[in-house]
Amino acid sequence: MTAELTMGPVLFNWEPDAWRDFYLQVADEAPVSTVYLGEAVCSKRAPLFDKHLEEVVTRLEAAGKKVIFSSLSEVTSAVDRRLVKKVAGSEGVDIEVNDISALWYLGDRSHVIGPFVNVHNEDSLDAFAENGARHICLQPEMPKDGIRALAEHAAKRDVTLEVQVFGRIPLALSARCYHARAHGKTKDSCLFICDQDPDGMVLRTLDDRPFLTINGIQTMSYTRLNLIDELDELNAMGISHFRLSPHSVGTVDAARIFRAVLDGNLTSAEATEQLRPCGPDVPFSNGFYHHRPGVEWRTPAVSD
Repeated sequence: MTAELTMGPVLFNWEPDAWRDFYLQVADEAPVSTVYLGEAVCSKRAPLFDKHLEEVVTRLEAAGKKVIFSSLSEVTSAVDRRLVKKVAGSEGVDIEVNDISALWYLGDRSHVIGPFVNVHNEDSLDAFAENGARHICLQPEMPKDGIRALAEHAAKRDVTLEVQVFGRIPLALSARCYHARAHGKTKDSCLFICDQDPDGMVLRTLDDRPFLTINGIQTMSYTRLNLIDELDELNAMGISHFRLSPHSVGTVDAARIFRAVLDGNLTSAEATEQLRPCGPDVPFSNGFYHHRPGVEWRTPAVSD
């Protein structure tokens, strides 16, 4: 099966010009077929990037990239609802649904189901497929047996599947903003304090051990997911799309490395070493895939 790389939406609050420059670099240099754009975490951030959106979309499409607009992943206010309506209600564009409220505006239009929506069994996959989903990005917590079962079922429904293979793992969302609270602010008066942490703010335990990462209202892994060793197995299961989640450094380099492995021009062991500077300086993990705690890192030499 042909394997395609995709670039997920930027989940962090970057300075708008840095956001624009990242996507222009993706357009020119990243060997990805699909790019997801849009604010998936906090509706307050979305207007910051509006001035660059047309330029970014034009450049990506001119480079032959398919652009899909990602909807918000949690809807708790009127502002959130307006953003979902603005994105999902847009005609003539492809939409990734990250909260099922977006389905209200899509009607019978075909769409993508994003990783913030639970698709954990065949029945849920059927329900979304019957409502117009043609492509589903599974949650990164899914173990390989679950991925395999859904891949077999998706093939019967003519639905393609995507799996995140690199980057910090989104774990949970809250109505409250952890980032603002950590700086003595409220969600409504945050002053966009999360822009101080372009790859998230590390949460430490009482004995000062790094534990999780905070990104506004979102909780993420401290470690970086890395499924470079599992690419062949995933592709053999029927997974056709592999998602990279952006970080402030090295993301385009990571795309080149993953493409080289998929094309057979680099071994996974060589790739693992080359991937270390691609993103924050934190350990790799792949535990969820192997039915283990997500924080764990299992090498090919370790049997299941």
